[in-house]
Amino acid sequence: MKIGILGGTFNPIHIGHLILAEEAREKLGLDKIIFVPAFLPPHKDNSGIAPARMRLDMVKLAIKGNNALTVSDIEIKRDGRSYTIDTIREFKKTFVNDELYFIVGSDLLKYLDVWKDLNEIIKMVKFIAATRPGYPLEKIPSYISTLPIRAVDISAFEVREAIKNNRSFRYLVPEKVFEYISKKRLYK
Repeated sequence: MKIGILGGTFNPIHIGHLILAEEAREKLGLDKIIFVPAFLPPHKDNSGIAPARMRLDMVKLAIKGNNALTVSDIEIKRDGRSYTIDTIREFKKTFVNDELYFIVGSDLLKYLDVWKDLNEIIKMVKFIAATRPGYPLEKIPSYISTLPIRAVDISAFEVREAIKNNRSFRYLVPEKVFEYISKKRLYK
């Protein structure tokens, strides 16, 4: 099988994440995409991040009904800072005979020089960078394949700012995620 791994904070998951997953699955011929919410992202300010279990719940709600999309709580169970290398090592044990594709948005490429054990990661997976508005694919290392996807200029930060400022965010996230955020009063 060909399996895509899409990690992130998903704070919250939004339609841009879902479009990325679906287009990557289709264009790369992947059998499935696994969303992997981080417990604590290593390279971000962790203030304002919803609890990990709530972010996991939102991903589950967002992908429900699409059998090609699934979610793993591997990083949440591990607790602490979430490093890609640790997750990839675990997936390599689970998916021994499968091809793993690690998918990131082009916005994350600027952080590659601080990734833990990047040289080991690139030996274990096919590394894919998907285009993201405002983050052009420039100076891409040779070990990264690029994937042009539909330009959807939405960020989790934008969603959180809309909520904080009492502006509508309804169609930036799936309806079930909108209802969850509203009910739990997240990001206020």
